[in-house]
Amino acid sequence: MKALVADAINEKGIENLKEVAEVVVDTSITPEKLLETIGEYDAILVRSRTKVTKEVIEAADNLKIIARAGVGVDNIDVDAATEKGIMVVNAPESTSITVAEHTMGLILSTIRKIAIADKSTKEGKWEKKRFMGMELRGKTLGVIGMGRIGSQVVNRCKAFEMDAIAYDPYLPPEVAKNMGVELYEDLDDVLKRADVITIHVPLTPETEHSISTEQFKTMKDTAIIFNCARGGVIDEDALYDALKNEEIAGAGLDVYEEEPATNNKLFELDNIVCTPHIAASTKEAQRDAAIIVANEVIDLFKGETPKNIINMPRIDNSGFEEANDYLELCEKLGSFITQTINNPITDLEILYKGEITELPNRELFTRTILQGILNPITESPVSAVNARNIAKSRGITITESTQEDSEGYGTLIKITAKTKDGEYSVEGTYLHEPTIIKIQDYRVDVKPEGHMFLAKYKDIPGSIGSIGTILGEKNINIGIMQVGRDISGGQAIMILTLDNEATQDVIDAITSLDHVASAKSLYL
Repeated sequence: MKALVADAINEKGIENLKEVAEVVVDTSITPEKLLETIGEYDAILVRSRTKVTKEVIEAADNLKIIARAGVGVDNIDVDAATEKGIMVVNAPESTSITVAEHTMGLILSTIRKIAIADKSTKEGKWEKKRFMGMELRGKTLGVIGMGRIGSQVVNRCKAFEMDAIAYDPYLPPEVAKNMGVELYEDLDDVLKRADVITIHVPLTPETEHSISTEQFKTMKDTAIIFNCARGGVIDEDALYDALKNEEIAGAGLDVYEEEPATNNKLFELDNIVCTPHIAASTKEAQRDAAIIVANEVIDLFKGETPKNIINMPRIDNSGFEEANDYLELCEKLGSFITQTINNPITDLEILYKGEITELPNRELFTRTILQGILNPITESPVSAVNARNIAKSRGITITESTQEDSEGYGTLIKITAKTKDGEYSVEGTYLHEPTIIKIQDYRVDVKPEGHMFLAKYKDIPGSIGSIGTILGEKNINIGIMQVGRDISGGQAIMILTLDNEATQDVIDAITSLDHVASAKSLYL
């Protein structure tokens, strides 16, 4: 076997890899040279510099695995790799401790004004009174997102004798209690109470600018906030105003809406500590990432299954021609249901109907559904391999069943999620493309893709028009509209595909209408 190391990774990983493969290290390889030579290799190991594009993948006739020595895989065309049967792996656990420690560094640097005190002292000043700080002991930590990193920050803050509260709408209270935090259902309640706020969520349409002007007004004027997760979760213009007007006391950022961030107006302020996206950059984390992905490649070369697979190559379709198509449907249905409900899922029921029931093993479909459910709400990518374990850690009980009758379709897949507020279900099939045919008991026919909008409303004259008017006023164009209702004059749902996102102000305007019970913006 032959492996290409295209970016600088720790030597220990390379040494391990050399035990089973011929290793070529070319950390300055150009896109042109990569395209020319990729056909020689069985594996490629990258960090963030090298882009493994669709064009590269199409030329990779022998490639079996793409290994990313880190968490994100934005520089890899995962869909193209999946289509060609190439595994994509990463090292999600390698940076949890490192990022948590960096978060602590920003917290301490901000509350004790270490960064500006350092600068002042080196300039020959001695401004002791200017740099009055505060203790962490007895303060309340507010965590937004209790995944791998958020839970590690809690552990460290407990050592500083802090109380911990959290907002994570997808985490059951009993799981949060075991993690040592008090869970709140409303983000504003955390923002009002917390002295130190730290963000550990993925960037999604739901989380983008979820911390903005109104949220800063909700916080204490002594509060400080930190983001080592994803740029864009905090509205930087709103943060600038809040810091400049002393609506909050301070902030720390390692990630930004635009990177590289070389000309950001936040840098003008003294009450913010900024670092250049280095939270994951420690020798230990880079060493661990290199070892982890090298071992993933080694496992594959030895005929074993890697542990951190981001995708699942196309499966053997013997006996079921649409098997691979239904994997796409599974992920879409899972993502749809998790973005639609607002509370943690306690129980998940998956019902397979029709031809799919003839398969002896439907485990990959179930895992792909879980992958779709979990990826929008976790800070690190969830794969079909680790999906069950992550679901279990979040207290989700999974039940699977089959039914021969598929109501005239070849195959149907129905997912029912149970929360403390009741049940929510979605059902779909594959008709040349993934198609949702039922939401709750409402019949629809819609392709789950791109920006979408879902509303429940009273089925009376003018309801649809008033919603459409607000979208039009906000310059949001409707691509496809589907409506379903129980009885004339009863409850109805509307599901739309949109050319661009229905932002929170649009959702607020629509839900303020008397006849609208709920509205949601989705991205699939």
